[in-house]
Amino acid sequence: MLAISSSRCPSHPIATPRPSLSPARSAPSFLSFKRRGAMAISAVDAAKSDLSFASMVIKPPSHPTYDLKAIIRLALSEDAGDRGDVTCLATVPIEMEAEAQFLAKEDGVIAGIALAEMIFNEVDPLLKISWSVEDGNYIHKGMQFGKVSGCAHSILVAERVVLNFMQRMSGIATLTKAMASAANPACILETRKTAPGLRLVDKWAVLIGGGKNHRMGLFDMAMIKDNHISVAGGVTNAIRSVDQFLEQNKFHMSVEVETRTLEEVEHVLQYASRNKTSLTRIMLDNMVIPLPDGDVDVSMLKDAVEMIDGRFETEASGNVTLDTVKKIGATGVTYISSGALTHSVKALDISLKIDTELALQVGRRTKRA
Repeated sequence: MLAISSSRCPSHPIATPRPSLSPARSAPSFLSFKRRGAMAISAVDAAKSDLSFASMVIKPPSHPTYDLKAIIRLALSEDAGDRGDVTCLATVPIEMEAEAQFLAKEDGVIAGIALAEMIFNEVDPLLKISWSVEDGNYIHKGMQFGKVSGCAHSILVAERVVLNFMQRMSGIATLTKAMASAANPACILETRKTAPGLRLVDKWAVLIGGGKNHRMGLFDMAMIKDNHISVAGGVTNAIRSVDQFLEQNKFHMSVEVETRTLEEVEHVLQYASRNKTSLTRIMLDNMVIPLPDGDVDVSMLKDAVEMIDGRFETEASGNVTLDTVKKIGATGVTYISSGALTHSVKALDISLKIDTELALQVGRRTKRA
């Protein structure tokens, strides 16, 4: 239903008078309107400050330097530039209020509801948002699952930024949910193959989808990969160097080593049996072999898991798809990591419409509602 009223919008960051047409003046940018307050807030602090949102059912992962509020402001500023929404300023009266409905255009797992509330709140804290679902719930094509009401300017300024985040996060959560269900009893993990600047957001979506997070970055886990091993002169030398470094610096963190052959697995186990080590997990990389008929051979992976015999956590990596993950999970590995969860995600199609009746009519015509 089309919901618009002409009650005057309360004063807020975006609802500014239309600018003069004089070239010497232009509409202020989004940043010139931003509310005063703490300029640097970590993801953890953001979660704490926004716990009043009923939608915060799954908190974002923690990060010591990530500034979630700054990412939101950057996205809004990227859209507004130095003039603001010129089309909105030209066509929508400042006093106009409206109500817009979130509309699902395909089935999937919704994610980003809590982040959407943060964005709306950043644009205009007087906007009212309500939902009929929570992060992690399934939505279906044609479903109206939330609404936002208040100043039309504010809704239109926030619209695309909100949808960009929600669509990407929902795509990640949808694939994660499917992979996690198929991988059981193994746990599904993402990797560091995330969109630059959006790592915490991408990894938050994985949690919403029912997966678990791998390391956040280079700082929170010692992960000995193939290139480290090559430079160190072998897998044993690499582990020994990490053990010595952690002890010297009194660092306490998980340690993972990548192995590519059963011989490397054996070397790791021999080292661990003879030395005190901080090693916690062994990655079994590319031990899933694709077959010509589209199936995969997991016998090498299974042999490696049996060799390790529970002494360390195990992680399968490489050739992980929705079609192969069930067979991989049945080998007994602890974790299965997949870069595809984030590096090539297909966004879930979602829209925000003021005239929902017309949107649904068009959607049905195009098979998207």
